[in-house]
Amino acid sequence: MSFTIGVLTSGGDAPGMNAAIRAVVRAGLTHGWRVLGVLRGYAGLMNGETREMTSSSVSEIIGRGGTILYTARSEEMMTVGGQARAASICREKEMDALVVIGGDGSFRGAQALANLGINVIGIPGTIDLDIPCTDYSIGFDTAVNTAMEAVDKIRDTSSSHERCSIVEVMGRSAGYIALHCGISTGAEDILLPELYNGDEKAVFERVIKNRKAGKKHHIIINAEGVGHSEEMAERIEAATGVETRATILGYLQRGGSPTCRDRLLATQMGVRAVSLLAAGARNRIIALKHDEVVDYDINEALAMKKDVPQELLEILPLLKR
Repeated sequence: MSFTIGVLTSGGDAPGMNAAIRAVVRAGLTHGWRVLGVLRGYAGLMNGETREMTSSSVSEIIGRGGTILYTARSEEMMTVGGQARAASICREKEMDALVVIGGDGSFRGAQALANLGINVIGIPGTIDLDIPCTDYSIGFDTAVNTAMEAVDKIRDTSSSHERCSIVEVMGRSAGYIALHCGISTGAEDILLPELYNGDEKAVFERVIKNRKAGKKHHIIINAEGVGHSEEMAERIEAATGVETRATILGYLQRGGSPTCRDRLLATQMGVRAVSLLAAGARNRIIALKHDEVVDYDINEALAMKKDVPQELLEILPLLKR
């Protein structure tokens, strides 16, 4: 019996997406299935932009950043009409299932398609690590290592000029990159949207205290969800007299060759997606829980909540001494 699957990447790109595409395509072909690559995410799906995928289509992409299928954000996919059109294209292309690689917004689109009768499998791919059902998402490790390396370099110049440096990292309303990067670089302050109460006076006092103690730099990791780093730098300098500069890392964190962790987990999740379909599963989200690749019903997965790891938060006060 013939079987056709589609695979797309949606939302923000993340290092390791190509490794996941490769795994889905090659595992699907091993089963003798037809695999269609959907270009430009849901926007491309609604326009019927697909291409036949072969083993050579995904040759030598495991180490490439970005996504060979391209990606886009689609406001139309958030509408009933857009969702109906996307489902119609899936049927027109005779897709028996669609594998969606992306973040929480992409999974909301997948859920809408599932409600319209399309079988979907979700693979978490976002540097923000903000998908509630999984402990890990493809791209996070590469992004946080990129940020960490940048902060290490900024510290050198910050010490040379005896400055305070604010480094703004990505994560929208989630502070996972800031938290992991801040702890890993020994930052003096870590500002998370989940915790920061806007008390800049406490930050001022720590800058002054550390300068009096002889520290030649003061590194502040600021999450994108807190933001306003340049204005904050001006206020810190005015209040403390310490020269302060802001660096916004931005899209630098999304690019680059994925780490071993991202390549490996992307491959495991891609193969798991195909294995689920081969077993007759419907509408599942793949996740990593306690270092094990698992899967959940899509509605169950999207109903879950997620908090910043308490064990990491508990060590923050110890690091400010």
